[in-house]
Amino acid sequence: MTLTSSPVDLGDYGNQEYKQMLGADALMDSLRRHSVETIFGYPGGAILPIYDAVYKAEQAGWLRHILVRHEQGGVHAADGYARATGKVGVCFGTSGPGATNLVTGIATAQMDSVPLVVITGQVPRAAIGTDAFQETDIFGITLPIVKHSWVVRNPSEIASVVAQAFFIASSGRPGPVLIDIPKDVGQELFDYLPIKPGSVIPRGFQLPTPPELQSLEDALDLIENSYKPLLYVGGGLIAAGAHQTLAKLAHRHQLPVTTTLMGKGAFDERNHLSVGMLGMHGTAYANFAVTECDLLIALGARFDDRVTGKLDTFAPKAKVIHFEVDPAEINKNRKADVAVLGDLSISIVKLLDLSESREIKPKTEKWISVIDKWKKQYPLSQPSNKGEIFPQEVLIEVRDIMPDAYITTDVGQHQMWAAQYLRNAPRQWISSAGLGTMGFGVPAALGVQTALPDKDVVCIAGDASILMNIQELATIAEYKLNVKIVIINNQWQGMVRQWQESFYEERYSATDMSKGEPDFVTLANSFGISGVLISDRKNFKEKLKSALLDPGPRLIDVHVRRDENCYPMVPPGKSNSQMVGLPVHPETC
Repeated sequence: MTLTSSPVDLGDYGNQEYKQMLGADALMDSLRRHSVETIFGYPGGAILPIYDAVYKAEQAGWLRHILVRHEQGGVHAADGYARATGKVGVCFGTSGPGATNLVTGIATAQMDSVPLVVITGQVPRAAIGTDAFQETDIFGITLPIVKHSWVVRNPSEIASVVAQAFFIASSGRPGPVLIDIPKDVGQELFDYLPIKPGSVIPRGFQLPTPPELQSLEDALDLIENSYKPLLYVGGGLIAAGAHQTLAKLAHRHQLPVTTTLMGKGAFDERNHLSVGMLGMHGTAYANFAVTECDLLIALGARFDDRVTGKLDTFAPKAKVIHFEVDPAEINKNRKADVAVLGDLSISIVKLLDLSESREIKPKTEKWISVIDKWKKQYPLSQPSNKGEIFPQEVLIEVRDIMPDAYITTDVGQHQMWAAQYLRNAPRQWISSAGLGTMGFGVPAALGVQTALPDKDVVCIAGDASILMNIQELATIAEYKLNVKIVIINNQWQGMVRQWQESFYEERYSATDMSKGEPDFVTLANSFGISGVLISDRKNFKEKLKSALLDPGPRLIDVHVRRDENCYPMVPPGKSNSQMVGLPVHPETC
């Protein structure tokens, strides 16, 4: 049986006495029961019944739907929302091209372990498999890039599927899930039975087990007897919310701390124990430290190639302790001498409790002294304050003007400079790390600002990356989101150009973006967003500060030194200690 409207008053979705309901309305009720208040999406034919229910939910006052201008923008916005808040992000897309437009964003979330519930419309059940108009098998397409997925064949399954989806997306190692709903399922009237969030445990799904006491004791023994330990912290620690425990552990044992790109913000980079980010564009002293350490303590990190460089030369002198929630990551890239499986928010606390039951005498004083010497000898480059504007200068100014801002980035040189020079608290660094998705920054920023309207949000963009989702300026304008977009404009696909310079004998194939590049200020103005051009050093700092601090959305196009490269850099196939472009401190010249 199908109806065009619900027979019940949907002004109160919380009424437990509702019996009959349309599938689409049951979906919205289930989402509300999981504390969903914001959805990012774009409508279409197959998802129209659901959007009719969205309309009712907005009229009832409990839901805010953000209309993005492209489905990829919607999934990245939900991703930014989730990273900034720790909540599950939700986005909608229709069937066919609407669903396939979500794929890049789903893969981005999967690589970075971001909890998303992605809901797609599908052609009616009878049309599935007939190559109907706007039919694609989004269930099959996304199987490799989701934690789990469903095609809802019966509206009576909706409440259970939604409950399972939120449970799976947010439990253990977080990640995206997909729910595909045929159009006629949303239109069917049925007896709806609500399900309490968390009351359905999916068949075969296992929550992380508590860490074994013996593994914690073995880990602590290694830490106590280490002279050159190094904490190697990834995004898993931020997902676990264990940053305060990390700080206590580091100070108690005097452990230097390096973070991955995903782990930025897990430890205060202004602290003397911080050695910043490691890896391909990490600090020299972080890469030297990981090469020389005798114990590497990995916390929620996966030993990916951009961190390790040549794998068999990574931490060659070190024993490895690996704290991890996902058993699949243990011994995947690097064998662990001690593996501590379990939720990091529990494991690290138990390790600290065990530590506090012992008398601790750190042996790291000389080691920290060596690292301090490396910091002085090989600092991040300090750009000139003459001639063209250096991209590093822009990031330093952003850091000084808005030290507490939530930062999103696109992908490329500007991303690495931002990672090197900005300092962020937990969940305030939002960047596509694993997949390296260009076009991520602007929609992620609008997602963050939607979630946290009273916070400063700055998107660090590249002039090439921003063009991939620049239509989301319309979304920012419509909802008057106070997002500041800073374009580090060198008129190149900067990182690709740098590789062509370094490894392809300066054959710059298809990386020059100067021809056809828009006037970004005029383009921003056409969307109703104030644009600011900074093309030379005259009043550079004053213009940037004014634009960043003015209320309302701003696009700030900063023209920087065109051929500046991002250093240090670990060339492919080299060890982390074999960096090129090391800045040399004047004392050593």
